[in-house]
Amino acid sequence: MGFRFIHTADLHLDSPLRSLALRDPDLAELIADASRATFRNIVDLCISARVDALLIAGDLYDGSQTSMKTARFLAAELARLDRAGIRAFIIRGNHDAMSQISRELTPPPNAHVFDGRAGVETLTQGTMQVAIHGLSFRDPHAPDSLLPKYRPPVADAVNIGLMHTSLNGTSGHDPYAPCTLADLQAHGFDYWALGHIHKRAEYPGPAHVTMPGIPQGRDIGEAGAGSVTLVHIEDSGHITTEARVVALAGFAQVEVDVTGLDDWRALQTAIETSLEGARLPCPHLVARLRVVGDSPLAPRLLRDRDLAQAEAQELAKALQGVWVEKLVLDLGAPVPVAGALGALAALIDSDIRPSAAYAQAVDALRRDLESALPPEARDAVATLDPAAMDAGLAEVLARLRGQG
Repeated sequence: MGFRFIHTADLHLDSPLRSLALRDPDLAELIADASRATFRNIVDLCISARVDALLIAGDLYDGSQTSMKTARFLAAELARLDRAGIRAFIIRGNHDAMSQISRELTPPPNAHVFDGRAGVETLTQGTMQVAIHGLSFRDPHAPDSLLPKYRPPVADAVNIGLMHTSLNGTSGHDPYAPCTLADLQAHGFDYWALGHIHKRAEYPGPAHVTMPGIPQGRDIGEAGAGSVTLVHIEDSGHITTEARVVALAGFAQVEVDVTGLDDWRALQTAIETSLEGARLPCPHLVARLRVVGDSPLAPRLLRDRDLAQAEAQELAKALQGVWVEKLVLDLGAPVPVAGALGALAALIDSDIRPSAAYAQAVDALRRDLESALPPEARDAVATLDPAAMDAGLAEVLARLRGQG
């Protein structure tokens, strides 16, 4: 019989859109509702798979922007689990600690929300005793390891730990409750259900440690078809895990090779073929197209990138369930520029771009743009790639050339 449960984390319910490129209102509406749709999918999976429990390792909410509507939605979904006889065990992460309403949510009888003191909940599943340990964030920041606060394993029981942690640290994530994998595996628990890092990872060992990843990405930086982990702990203690896709939509970088293409219709066919081949195992694909290669179409693409993007978005919609979030050009063929424009380009290359004044101007532009954006969007311009300036220059020259 054993003990079966779903492990998830980092749902960030009703998180604001993070991609400024989502200009299509239909796409914006899809992504805005995706976190709720994904949580419904998780509850549906719990019921259809007949699991014994749902474990949520923090960041159900997305900080102070959460509304009471979000809390009511969550309570309604947990009530569905309650009616199905499925327990829920929840810890609060750093984003939940920023939410005032997270403390006001009254969970249904089947749900246990661990508080800021390490606790343990025990239950009997057949002949198996299961001890579930958890500890919620009290404050948005936890610079020190939380592991020493957890209770020791319960004797003669399967011990499962819920923790929101950055582990040893991961690029793109601030250090929250850092600890080492070795320390987790030496603590004496059988399974660690982690949260916080948005990329899926599993670490078998003396304790099976799993970071399930974000179940629904919010932008191209959280690419792929988000999943949860279905865990089965057998009576013998053997643990098996399985990733189950639950995302409504997945982001992906999609490359379109236009090497040698000299016809606009051939470009459209290449885009359509690339999009069709990039579908993910979830209902919707949100693609960032990257057009690469040496092509006679390069000057026209640089000049008419807005037209190419609009046509790509229409091609995607015709495929059903496919969306183009943005089109990026990475073309190898240089734009031939002669005369005064050629002299201007040479001057920019030789004198302006290598100068310290140019670097300072780029940094000033980045700071001005960053300060003008709302807080949740500032990460998008934390660094401004100089290559983006070069691409902008090439596009300006191409447009000028087209007018000559």
